[in-house]
Amino acid sequence: MALHAVSPAAVSSPLRALSRSLPQRPGCGCLPKQPVVIYSSTNFARLQAGPVDFAGRPLVLGRSDKRAVLTHATIEEIEAEKSLIEDQAKEKMEKAIETVQTNFNTVEYYGTPVNLKSIAQISTPDATSLLIQPYDKSSLKLIEKTIVAANLGVTPSNDGEVIRVTVPPLTSDRRKELAKTVAKLAEDGKVAIRNIRRDAIKAYDKLQKEKKLSEDNVKDLSADLQKVTDEYMKKIDSIQKQKEQELMKI
Repeated sequence: MALHAVSPAAVSSPLRALSRSLPQRPGCGCLPKQPVVIYSSTNFARLQAGPVDFAGRPLVLGRSDKRAVLTHATIEEIEAEKSLIEDQAKEKMEKAIETVQTNFNTVEYYGTPVNLKSIAQISTPDATSLLIQPYDKSSLKLIEKTIVAANLGVTPSNDGEVIRVTVPPLTSDRRKELAKTVAKLAEDGKVAIRNIRRDAIKAYDKLQKEKKLSEDNVKDLSADLQKVTDEYMKKIDSIQKQKEQELMKI
């Protein structure tokens, strides 16, 4: 590459220092093989390394050379992705909460777990008995069988119209057993919510691999998702506490 001669006064001291610092090949005073373009004036000197043409002008990279350039999403696109993934996670977490609530008091009806109150009218004639009157009398035997199988320490009485259950006072040991059952159902709900959070994080990681989100974007979105997760964990804790308080009153 040819260098055009200029007067000594036109080249500033920084340029001379820069020229001296350039590596040279042993045995000659040539500049290195890597193309270098030097711009000089009385005010500044700038070194630009990279591909150049025969006239010394920098070459413009072709489209195929730009594949390594990272382009991330705009703020609007990030918010849209966050809204989509977070809303789906919230919807699934709501269903997990509903499942926990339902599991606290369910029976099997035609092979499908349903809340007892949804298939029968339940009343308390006195402090120690329950009266269960199914909307469909054909389910009487099924309800009776389920109550016996639940090992609640009670014996249902089926007269063909209603089921009467005498409820003895709960012993301390029985309350502890029921509390453990409630705690297990609550923990199952928490596991479901953690799994929902894990799947949402995977969705964010996938967008990062596709160069649609940066690493910092994923960290921020994951932190927001954790706040949502914590809210639903607190909901389960509240439901569990309420159920345990109900047990203490029996």
